[in-house]
Amino acid sequence: MHRNSEALWFDCLAVPFAVTYSVTLYRGVVLEPQRALSRVLYAFGRTVVSQLPLNLPEACAEHAGVVYHRQYLSKDAQMALSAQVCDIIAAAPLFQPVMPRTGKPFSVTMTNCGPLGWVSDKAGYRYQPLHPVTGEPWPPFPPALLALWRAVAGYDGMPEACLINIYGATARMGSHQDRDEADFAAPVVSVSLGDAATFHVGGLKRGDAKSRFRLESGDVLVLGGASRLAFHGIDKVHVGTSPIPLGAALADCSRVNLTLRRVNRASTSSCGVAP
Repeated sequence: MHRNSEALWFDCLAVPFAVTYSVTLYRGVVLEPQRALSRVLYAFGRTVVSQLPLNLPEACAEHAGVVYHRQYLSKDAQMALSAQVCDIIAAAPLFQPVMPRTGKPFSVTMTNCGPLGWVSDKAGYRYQPLHPVTGEPWPPFPPALLALWRAVAGYDGMPEACLINIYGATARMGSHQDRDEADFAAPVVSVSLGDAATFHVGGLKRGDAKSRFRLESGDVLVLGGASRLAFHGIDKVHVGTSPIPLGAALADCSRVNLTLRRVNRASTSSCGVAP
């Protein structure tokens, strides 16, 4: 499903990396280059001294705990996951979340899979075991998502929710923190499918400086450590850039983002997921 993503840790030596490996550039940030990349990047201490490969999010290196796996999923894996998203939507139809108190609708529609699902309505943000419209339990995780979590999360417990956000051509996601969970030691793991999007990540305050880079279909991003509560969001969807068809249930969709989250502390889960 993915290439070797073992990190090569740069500290004080100038060392080349193999193009099939993830590379830690700065402050624990892992960037995985394109397979086709032929040039060699060298780092000396904490300074990158050669030109970065095209489209690598070098700005992301300012944010400790942001781990970026470029093209982690092959095209076949992306299409398989897209088909599974369509199955999830058939069982748990898309709904329109709204802002607490004001009732202003989000620009995305969404659904969930796993024991818990995230919802937002006038009463507030929360996780719950039942679909807010149908009253039915959420569909189970596709096995590929659980395998992905085991591979990249670095956390003992398993995820309990997968938010599935559906972006149209003009949809965006305002800068926000993911803080409705009980254990911030667990990272947030997201997968992009479909059209590319401009992603931003900042600091622990809304007004902190932000880094921006493109997330492409098949990319996996992990927010953990010092960036677990970083403000982040989606500025723009780049329509027409998807390398894969998204399936009939997503015919009017430009981009799909799947976000895996651990809700409860691993030792206190009561949601039917093994810690």
